[in-house]
Amino acid sequence: MKPSILIVEDEPGIADTLQYALSTDGFEPHWVATGEAALARLREAPPALVILDVGLPDLNGFEVFKRIRASSEVPVVFLTARADEIDRVVGLELGADDYVAKPFSPRELVARIRTILRRATKAAPPSALPLPFVVDEGRRQIRFYGRPLELSRYEYGLLKTLVERPGHVYSRDVLLDKVWDTSSESLDRTVDAHVKTLRAKLKAVAPGLEPIRTHRGSGYALAEDLPASLK
Repeated sequence: MKPSILIVEDEPGIADTLQYALSTDGFEPHWVATGEAALARLREAPPALVILDVGLPDLNGFEVFKRIRASSEVPVVFLTARADEIDRVVGLELGADDYVAKPFSPRELVARIRTILRRATKAAPPSALPLPFVVDEGRRQIRFYGRPLELSRYEYGLLKTLVERPGHVYSRDVLLDKVWDTSSESLDRTVDAHVKTLRAKLKAVAPGLEPIRTHRGSGYALAEDLPASLK
């Protein structure tokens, strides 16, 4: 079965080039020209990977990416005519898997896509290993080594975000955007304060472990090397 690739690009010429390159290399491309159409397509038929143009006519590509990440971990490659470093940094900090500036080599882009999909295939699925965290979304509860944690709304949102992608480094800005819903609370120290209280609650269950790791200058990530059980 050919991997499905969703192309979100408003320039037909570029979309045609991408569709040709992907189809001749063993992929099944699907093209939409707007952010809203992309979100609708993702709900109907989730692809293996998304190529997402930043400059769309209806929604900014970064905003589309945030909406995708609210419900899916599908790999995303940003595509843009803007070569500014700040755009690339923003895209990667949001959690995109790669970033390609126009003009680009279709062959190189396809090679990058293969690398990303190969890496995703090799990664162990979350259910393959016993995890110390269990998220019960219905009860908005998280258990750590079998013990339910007493969490505030924002502590729950932060920990759930980190648990969903162990090892992935989230910047403070990304955590603020994913967990907090009002700009008046959008301060870096807000994230730091909640991480501090989370660490205290986790330490009460497993004193010798450091589940939340700080990556200086980058943000926070859930440790990937936590034991499956406490001895």
